[in-house]
Amino acid sequence: MPGMGGRMSTVIKAKISRLLDRAEDPGETLDYSYQKQLESLQNVKKGIADVVTAKKRLQMQSKKLEDSVVKLDTQARQALSAGNEDLARVALERKNVAQTELQSLDQQVAELESQQERLIDSEQKLRTKIESFRTKKEVMKAQYSAAEAQVRISEAATGVGEQMADVGLAMQRAADKTEQMRARADAVSELEAAGTFDDLTTLGPGQDDIDRQLSQLSSSTEVDDELAKMKAELGPGSGGGDAKQIEEGQGS
Repeated sequence: MPGMGGRMSTVIKAKISRLLDRAEDPGETLDYSYQKQLESLQNVKKGIADVVTAKKRLQMQSKKLEDSVVKLDTQARQALSAGNEDLARVALERKNVAQTELQSLDQQVAELESQQERLIDSEQKLRTKIESFRTKKEVMKAQYSAAEAQVRISEAATGVGEQMADVGLAMQRAADKTEQMRARADAVSELEAAGTFDDLTTLGPGQDDIDRQLSQLSSSTEVDDELAKMKAELGPGSGGGDAKQIEEGQGS
């Protein structure tokens, strides 16, 4: 769908930005920036050293050319004194070439000296800037640490932190289970009071209500059978006398 790719890209970037923001430590970021500035300062110092080295090299060449100009001038004078004008001319021509090179070297040395001064000025300004940044960095790190500690203390005191949130959920679950158990206990008590449950102590192991009724029926049948058997053994008319004896025994 048109625009879906752009929307997904925005969502992904937003989530990545959120993750990076949570993972970012301001103290580490400030230290990293400070380290990068120190590296820049070292590069400026190296540049100054390179310029000074190049200037020294040109100054050495300039000194050699100065010595050569003096030597060629002396040789030209000696040749002219000896009557060798051609040799004197050659010496003077070489002297002029050396002087031209010397002027070029002096100009290059002057440019390097100007560049060296600019670099030294930049190095001093950068050093001052880095020192100021270092001071601010330490202040900001201290402020962030204090704010972070205050947040942790406030969260612990007010219960808005992640751990306290977990504790709150655990307490809520415990309260819910407690209410559930109370409701179940009340329900059992109500059913027991209504006679819904039989007395389990009157039943044998594994017996239910049907087993109990069958057992009572069997016991009653056995009593009737035994009573009939006893009547047959004692003969007719024994039932009333026995009953009378039992009543008299009970009366005594």
